[in-house]
Amino acid sequence: MQTDLCKKLGIDFPIFAFTHCRDVVAAVTNAGGIGVLGAVGFRPEQLAIELDWIDEHVGDRPYGVDVIIPNKYQGQDEKDEEKLRTMISAAIPQGHRDFADELLDAHGVPRLNNEGKTTDRLSMTEATSAPLVDIALQHDNVKLIANALGTPPPEIIRQIQDSGRMVGALCGSPRHAKMHVDAGLDFIIAQGGEGGGHTGEIGSMVLWPEVVDVAGDIPVIAAGGIGSGRQMYAALAMGTQGVWCGSLWLTVAEAATTPIEKELLLAANSNETIRSASVTGKPVRMLKNAWTEAWDAGNNPQSLDAPMQMMAVGNAMKRMRRFPEQSRELMFVPVGQIVGRLNHVMNARDVVMQLVEEYLETSDRMNGLLPDVS
Repeated sequence: MQTDLCKKLGIDFPIFAFTHCRDVVAAVTNAGGIGVLGAVGFRPEQLAIELDWIDEHVGDRPYGVDVIIPNKYQGQDEKDEEKLRTMISAAIPQGHRDFADELLDAHGVPRLNNEGKTTDRLSMTEATSAPLVDIALQHDNVKLIANALGTPPPEIIRQIQDSGRMVGALCGSPRHAKMHVDAGLDFIIAQGGEGGGHTGEIGSMVLWPEVVDVAGDIPVIAAGGIGSGRQMYAALAMGTQGVWCGSLWLTVAEAATTPIEKELLLAANSNETIRSASVTGKPVRMLKNAWTEAWDAGNNPQSLDAPMQMMAVGNAMKRMRRFPEQSRELMFVPVGQIVGRLNHVMNARDVVMQLVEEYLETSDRMNGLLPDVS
């Protein structure tokens, strides 16, 4: 299992754990994989605290950071965060804000006492993500930075590579992979449509080998629908050099997933997810519920482009976080189709070991199919 990428990073297993929880990053990293902290929800000062904590808990082991800078988004030429926030906020139709709040009203979710004082939160832009990259590069153990939506801007690619780190990005099609190759990225994450979060439509079994062929000497990490050692074996058999798992860590003991989110995930089947732009403005695979049905209905407002949609529903998201019990039927829970395998809670280290053991069992079984030529 020591792929070239494993050797370059100095990790034992080609298991990349994408998570928004620092405890999971540390647990997987210490188990021999590599944790990758999703930074999109943090302000720079908050991210610095999280990375300081991870540094203290992983010794000299490497880990990564994931940011989001889409290829295209509203107002992307504006680099000043406050000016961009003001410009985008002013462009959001009031009807979209009202629709989100009225949807919560209809499901009995209380209003916030201070909602008139809330400020639109801007994210998923270069103005908000570039400072996160700056913070990440101040931490020696951060050995890779990934961009979840498209090829990073050229100046950020140079900044990361000049620091001696690896920079990569997710893709959902061979065309996107070619853009990453042309930009000189150090690795490519090929995420099939089964995956959770921002994802395309092409299935993993089709996408992985196509991206491997496009990438040439650039290592490809497989993502989308990986929750077992058998699936990891299949991914590596197609020429990838690692597996990028996200949904798998949502129900581990260390996860910061709320009790209600975890309950919903443990009860869900693989056919209970949907790709919807109703939260971020980009297609996200998440649990299907009354929120997705309402936004995706033809007679209701259409989701806005990124990052406008996330700002338009920001107040509604705050209400759901404040009143989770009343928001069960509406809650935003991004997860892939692998959710059908998330049936019980395990420690993150045990999940890593289970992946490795099943991979080895699968390898032995496949080798046993070969004719005995001795």
